[in-house]
Amino acid sequence: MIQRERIADNVFSFQSDLYAQVTAGAVIGPNWAVVIDTLAMPEETLAIRDFIEQELGVPVRYVINTHYHADHAWGNYFFPGSTVISHSLCRKWLEERGIASIENVRKQNLSFRNVKIILPHITFTDGYLGLRVGKKTLSLIPMPGHCADNIAILAEEDRVLFAGDACMPLPYIVDGNIDDLTTSLKKVGKMGLENIVQGHGDIILRGEIDGYIKDNLAYLSAIRKAVRKASRRKYPMDILEEVTVESCGKSRVLIGGLAEELHRRNLRALYQQLFGVLPQSSPDEDEDYEDYEDVEVDEED
Repeated sequence: MIQRERIADNVFSFQSDLYAQVTAGAVIGPNWAVVIDTLAMPEETLAIRDFIEQELGVPVRYVINTHYHADHAWGNYFFPGSTVISHSLCRKWLEERGIASIENVRKQNLSFRNVKIILPHITFTDGYLGLRVGKKTLSLIPMPGHCADNIAILAEEDRVLFAGDACMPLPYIVDGNIDDLTTSLKKVGKMGLENIVQGHGDIILRGEIDGYIKDNLAYLSAIRKAVRKASRRKYPMDILEEVTVESCGKSRVLIGGLAEELHRRNLRALYQQLFGVLPQSSPDEDEDYEDYEDVEVDEED
């Protein structure tokens, strides 16, 4: 159901087999543990809790939400008595959006019939928040871009970063901002890390980090150039439909095969971010358009 990996002494990551390779983490102290994010399905989150409380023998005192999205925060419900920590916007959006969303999900999926949104008890906005777990220091750092409330959690002594969705195999900006994500990725690249636990996908090892950051920044640059070129046409959506995820330097098999769909959403969202409207398609699908080769992403701005 979930894949578990020990990253460092008393530091673990968990990856879903059921939904989009979403990840969570845990840092274990001598008397209690911290869980970082929860997984998409209730049974997966319960498996994390059982591992910590039954196999390792310590209670979960804190749950940290890297952001408000369902696959990272709805599992708060399964840690009764724990203190939930997040960015202030995460609490706001869980209350404004999450409560309504989970009502709809309950009607479609019986697994969520008893699940309720648990709002964070401790929040912060600027700077960073520190937390000690035994001999380990966790620093909670704003890392926006995927969404404005995204935070990352750095296990200082181990140089392990739980990045939330600031780090994904395919950067995703539909609920965020491309400039903020670019800044966050550059910040991550300068942190001197041993490992990055992405919000989705496999752990990035020290020797892979520089290339990983470079590739993700290149993808963001590529979609920005593609959207700008499409904006010069009467029907930009016709042009954007020709921009594949591969033409922007990424593989369609990433994130359990969801990469192409997420890429399509990125293009539409970025167009709206840059120009204030959604890109239009031609009314006549058979109408010819010239110079599709202009869509190719080149090296120039």
